[in-house]
Amino acid sequence: MTAKGPVPTQDEVFGYFETLSNWGRWGDDDELGTLNLVTDEVRLAAARAVRHGRSVSCAWEITAPGEMERATTACPCTADMPGAEHMPPAFHADRRWGFSSEHVGLTFHGNTVTHVDSPCHLFWDGAMYNGRPHSLVDPATGSGWAAVTAAANGIVTRGVLLDVARVRGVPWLEPGQGVFPDDLEEAERQQGVRVGPGDAVLLRTGYGRARHESGPSGGITQAGWHASSLPWLHERQVALIGADTPQDVQPSGYDDVLMPVHAVALVAMGLWMLDNCDLEACAATAAELGQWDFQLAVAPVRFAGSSGSPVNPIATF
Repeated sequence: MTAKGPVPTQDEVFGYFETLSNWGRWGDDDELGTLNLVTDEVRLAAARAVRHGRSVSCAWEITAPGEMERATTACPCTADMPGAEHMPPAFHADRRWGFSSEHVGLTFHGNTVTHVDSPCHLFWDGAMYNGRPHSLVDPATGSGWAAVTAAANGIVTRGVLLDVARVRGVPWLEPGQGVFPDDLEEAERQQGVRVGPGDAVLLRTGYGRARHESGPSGGITQAGWHASSLPWLHERQVALIGADTPQDVQPSGYDDVLMPVHAVALVAMGLWMLDNCDLEACAATAAELGQWDFQLAVAPVRFAGSSGSPVNPIATF
C-alpha cells in the first residue's frame, strides 16, 4: 500500500522540526517530552482498559550471543550482541546451599533487543530535545539532559495496538514498506478503537512473525513508520510509539535524513520510542478478546545518564 495523499518532500520533513516541535511546551527545563501527556487521569483511564486480567509481554527474550551475532553481522554499526557470562554454580562449604550468577553486558540500541529510547538518544544540528546542546553528553558520565532516568517512575498508560499487517491481509509487511496515516486510520476503523491523548501506539508490521519463523533479518531494510505519520502522531497527542521493527521504514525515501521518524520524534517532539517489540502475543490476544486497547506498563532500568534501557513492556487486557 502507498499513501493515498501526497508524500511529504524532504524539505517538508525538515520543516517538521519546527511545525511539530514541543520545545518549551512544558517549560524550558522539561525533560519528559510527550510523557507529560500521561497524566493521572490518563493512567486511571488506562487501568479501566483492563477488562479480562490477561497480561502478555511485548519484548524479545535476550539470549547469549548466537542469534544476536547472526542478526548483526551484516551491519556492525548496529551491533547489539549481549554477552552473558554464566558463572559456574557456587556452594557454601557444607553444600547445603548454593547459587548461580552471571555477568551480562549488552549494547541495546540497534535492531534486535527490545528497548526504550529517551530523547537524548539523537541530535539534530547538534541539539537535543528542548534545545539543549549535544555537548551535555559526556563519554564518562552519560547525558546530563533527557536521559532515561527522566522516566524513573515508569510509563503506565493506555496502549493501542494498530495491526497494519492484519489490516492489509498479509502475514507481514515486506522490508521497505512504509506505514502511512491512511493505514493507521483504517486500522482504527477495522479494530473499533481510536488513538487519543497520552496513548502509547504500538505498530505491528508482522516482522515479529517473520523473525519467529526465520530468525532476525540481519539487515537494515525494514518496514515501519513513514515520516508522513509524524503529524498524525502529533495531532493525536501520542505519548509513546513502539513497533516490531526499529520504527523507521528503511530506506526512508529521503537522501539527507536516514531515520526521519527517530530524528523528528526524539529531538523535536520529545516523543519516547519502544524499538524492536515482539507484538505477536499481544496481537493474538487482542484478536481473541476483540480488544485492541490495554494498560501498557514500561519500566526502564535506572541507568544514570543513559539514552535508553532494555525493557519488558507488559500489556494487560
